[in-house]
Amino acid sequence: MRLRRELLTSFYISAGPYNSGMLQLCCTVRNCSHPLVHTEGRLACDAGHHFDPAKEGYWNLTQPQDKKSANPGDNRDAVLARHRWLGRGHAAGLVTVLKLWIPDSTPQMRILDLGCGDGSFGPWMFPGHATSYCGIDLSKPAMKLAARNWPEATWILANADRGLPVMDSSVDCVVSLFGRRPVAEIKRVLSEPGRCIVAVPAEDDLIELREAVQKEGTHRNRVDAIIQEMDTNGLVCAEQKQWRTQVEIGADEIEDAFAMTYRARRWSEQKRIPSINTAKVTLAADLMLFHHK
Repeated sequence: MRLRRELLTSFYISAGPYNSGMLQLCCTVRNCSHPLVHTEGRLACDAGHHFDPAKEGYWNLTQPQDKKSANPGDNRDAVLARHRWLGRGHAAGLVTVLKLWIPDSTPQMRILDLGCGDGSFGPWMFPGHATSYCGIDLSKPAMKLAARNWPEATWILANADRGLPVMDSSVDCVVSLFGRRPVAEIKRVLSEPGRCIVAVPAEDDLIELREAVQKEGTHRNRVDAIIQEMDTNGLVCAEQKQWRTQVEIGADEIEDAFAMTYRARRWSEQKRIPSINTAKVTLAADLMLFHHK
C-alpha cells in the first residue's frame, strides 16, 4: 500500500508540473486569492484549500460559479478541428511575426497565455520557456491535448473571464491569441515592464468562405475598440501590425475552418459546406502590442 501511494504521488507530480520559475498562482476559492504553493503533489494555500492535478497533466482551478454548463469552453470537435488546422502550418507566418515582439534577453520570462486552446502556440512562440509558461483555458478537451503535447509547461483549467488565478504584477508577458481578453485582470497581473500581445481576426479573415456559405462577407474591424478598452484600463498600444496571407485549402480543411470558428451553425449554412471542394482563402489577423502607461 505504501509503495502504491508513493507511485501515485510520483505520477501526479509528473502529470501536473508546477515549476519554480513559474508565475505565482493564487487560490480561486471565493474570497480567498491566497498564494498557491506546490507541496506533496498538489497546490495548496495557507487557508487550507487545495487542488490536485488531473491525470492528463493539467491543474483544475475552476469553481462551481465558473461554469455556465456541464462542459464549458470549446467542445472536443472544435478543439480537434483547430488542432488539425494549426498542424497544417497555416499559422507559421503569424508566429514569425509575433515572435518579433518577444524579447530574447529575458531568460526566465513569466508567460500567461489566455484562451490557449490546444496549446499549439506555446511551444512555437516560447520554445525555451516551458518552465515559466502557463496556458489557461476553460475547455477540458483543450487542456488534455495541450498537456499531452507540451508536458513541461503548466496548464490551468480556469475561467479567465471571472478572474485570472495569478498574483498581482507576476506576469512578464500576457498573450491573447484569438481568445479571452479580461482587460482589467490583464492590467492587474502584468508587471510594470511587461508586455501584452493581442491577436484578433482581421476583417477579411476567411472572407471567401464566409461569402460562399453565408452569402455575405461582413467586415468587422475590432482594433479601435480593443485599443480604446485597453487604454481605459491603463494599457497603451505601443505597436500595431497586420498579418495576411492566402492559402489553397481542400474540403477537409474547409470543414475544420467552420468547425473551429462556429461560422456555420445554421442548418441552411451547413448544407452549403459540402458543395465547396477547394478554395483560395485569406488568412488575416490584427496584432497589437500593449504595455503599462
